[in-house]
Order: sequence, then C-alpha cells, then structure tokens
Amino acid sequence: MPSRPLPPPPPPESVRAWPDRASLLADRARAMRELSRLSMGASQLTLLWLMAAGFAAGWGLVGGALKIFDESPDVLSAMFGVILACMGAGFLLPTGIVIGLGVRRDKVVRERLLQWSSLDRDPTTDGRFRSAGLSLCWFIPSFLLCALGLWLSIVTPAEAEPGRQTYVQVAVMMGLGMILWLTGLLGVAKAVRHYRWAVRLPAGAPTAAAGGAQG
Repeated sequence: MPSRPLPPPPPPESVRAWPDRASLLADRARAMRELSRLSMGASQLTLLWLMAAGFAAGWGLVGGALKIFDESPDVLSAMFGVILACMGAGFLLPTGIVIGLGVRRDKVVRERLLQWSSLDRDPTTDGRFRSAGLSLCWFIPSFLLCALGLWLSIVTPAEAEPGRQTYVQVAVMMGLGMILWLTGLLGVAKAVRHYRWAVRLPAGAPTAAAGGAQG
C-alpha cells in the first residue's frame, strides 16, 4: 500500500557488531516501533477500508452496467453500460493491485518484526506491544464488517424472489457482501496475528544477539 521504506532486517549473526547490549536494544526498539506502526497503525486500517471502498465502488459500477445490459437492449443504453463497465474496471483493477501489493508488503513487515523481536528481550520496551488495545481496535470493526459481508452473501440469495429480484441484482449484492467479508477477514487475521505475537514477547530467554554486544 504505502511506499514508505521499511526498516531493514537485522544483520546476519556473523556480522553483528553492536558495541553493547544497550545499543542492540535501542535499535531493536526503534525497528519494532516503526514496524508495528506500519503494520497495525490506525492509518493502515483506514487505508485498507478506503481500498475496499474503491473496490466496492468499482463492483457497483460493473453491476450497474450488467443491469443495463440485462434490462435495456437498445444501442444507446448498451453504450452507456459499456462506459459504466469501463469506469468500474478503472476502480477494480488499481485497487485490487494495491490491495494485493499491500498484503505482500504486510507479510514482509511481519517477518521483520519477528526477526527483530527474537534478537533479545526488553521488558520495558516490550510492554508497549503487549497491550490488547491495538489488536481490539482492529478486531472489533473488522469482525463486524466480516459479519455484515457474510450476512449479505447468505441472506441476499436466500430471500430473493422471482419477479422482484433479478439474477444480476442478487449477484451484485453477493459480490458486495464478499468484498466486505474479505476486507473484514484481512483485518481480523492481522489483529489475531499481532495479538499472538505480542503475548509471546515475554517468552523465551534473552539471547547474546551480537558479537560486539557481549563485550
């Protein structure tokens, strides 16, 4: 999603040369703070929802085009439907690509966060990441969004009546429900992964992470 450079991973064990453990812990805390913000910051949740809204808008335009093709066979209406379909594709393709790139980037962020956190232990710094509040801020709205999307995907075809709803209308609503469900699922998965990582921070013994830090 954003193109801001990520903190680099820790150097390989063979070339680590922190002068002392305090320097190691300072670099570790700095990297973990930045990586955690890039992964679970409020701006990341807002950006995810904005991208999902853009994707849903594109799907709505495509659905409008399909409805025109289904109900209005004349040439003028068909031309307007083509325009709507192109506009919908203009939303769907970029936002879909950005979401895919964001998911891949988030995987890199998680890997680096795990690498930095496994270098050592620092109860003072790690206590900031063990708070459940950040995970809850992601989990609760994402769970509600996921539930709404699942409800739309199930209830829409179940309550459809011949003569009142067309197949296109049902498909559009089911597609919208699927977009909401997947967006919520991404948020829920991030919240659960972050919480599981945070509660494991106190576990494990401190490591002699750098050759220079031992002296």
